[in-house]
Amino acid sequence: MADTDRTAGAASRTATGTTAGAVGGTGNEPGTGAGNGTESGTESGTGPEDDGRLRRITAWRRADRILARPSPDRTLGEQLAELAASAGTVTDLDLPADIYGDGVVAELEERVAELLGTEAAAFFPTGTMAQQVALRCWAGRTGDPTVALHPLAHPEVHERGAFGALSGLRTVHPTSEPRLPTAEEVRGFAEPFGTLMLELPLRDAGFVLPEWSELTAVVAAARERDAVVHFDGARIWECAPHFGRGLPEIAALADSVYVSFYKTLGGLSGAALAGPESLVEEARTWRHRYGGKLFQQYPAAVSALLGLARELPRLASYVARAKVVAGALAEGFTDSAVPWARVHPEPPHTHQFRVWLPYGTDVLDEASVRQAEETGVALFRRWYPAATGPPGVSFTEVTVAEAGLEWTARDVRAAVSEFAKRLV
Repeated sequence: MADTDRTAGAASRTATGTTAGAVGGTGNEPGTGAGNGTESGTESGTGPEDDGRLRRITAWRRADRILARPSPDRTLGEQLAELAASAGTVTDLDLPADIYGDGVVAELEERVAELLGTEAAAFFPTGTMAQQVALRCWAGRTGDPTVALHPLAHPEVHERGAFGALSGLRTVHPTSEPRLPTAEEVRGFAEPFGTLMLELPLRDAGFVLPEWSELTAVVAAARERDAVVHFDGARIWECAPHFGRGLPEIAALADSVYVSFYKTLGGLSGAALAGPESLVEEARTWRHRYGGKLFQQYPAAVSALLGLARELPRLASYVARAKVVAGALAEGFTDSAVPWARVHPEPPHTHQFRVWLPYGTDVLDEASVRQAEETGVALFRRWYPAATGPPGVSFTEVTVAEAGLEWTARDVRAAVSEFAKRLV
């Protein structure tokens, strides 16, 4: 990634028009605060929803078979014990603890830059902060506060209008189709923009990715418009099998990349912004201004290093198994009494995908938890109402990780049959 000066012609750009898209939302993603199909958020109190959440987590924890076991399913004591037991495998525990970003945090930053092939990387407490800072920096460098992105991208759906409220950025949408924009859509878009942001994969469209040739063409089209390209790579780790390219080659297409440590990798929290040295240094300044320069962050940094060491080498196997699971789910529902079902995308582009069924969320949630309680098999987790279309249609997100590697297609079809019995 070159530290390219893309200001030529930017001074003549104008920020015309109105902010487009569905900015806002609740800040809670479908399926999870963990990004992997777990419960969303932390609830307090003793109301019916709290009781339901405890019941679901208990059923998932006790299940003998499950497709993924995300960290929020484990108790606080279990997570602390694992971190303490494993930390010494990824860092020197005799070194001083980090203070304001040195020590193990700096170690993590160097590791990320090495993995992505970038000049530098900076650790952030949240991906929301990392991405806002990146796009704010690029707006200053291009002279254009307009960001082109998909209306289903994370900043539009899950950040409560933070771009406009905090950084004075505005957004435009080259397409509203449930996929990333094409080169033709970027090249022919009527409004100017300084930055093109591409979410890889586009989670709220079903974890979808373009083909490699399509991605390179889109980036080239943005370059023709003298725009910089930023990748929302929260889940870029699992994109390599689909593209057939290594992480450095994928990251090299963009001017900057944000990555997450708790999505996919199972870290406690945190993210990184990677790119040219000068951009990363500027981002560190804004990180401080945004309140992201924390005194100590070693638990998050150590857990991120553990995720990189453990999960990154396994992701190709997760993606391959997800294709088997998705195909067997489709077959199982075809053979069941369920009126119809949709697996999307089929085959999956990563180790995550969506399943759609013509039932309300209450019916599907109850069937899911009953199956786990009664058979010890947890096939699905939470269900969510479809944002569009007729009422009574719901979807869930399926993640296939280490626990799912033992599932055969026959296992999946049998689990679908048991699940369908509980929908009446």
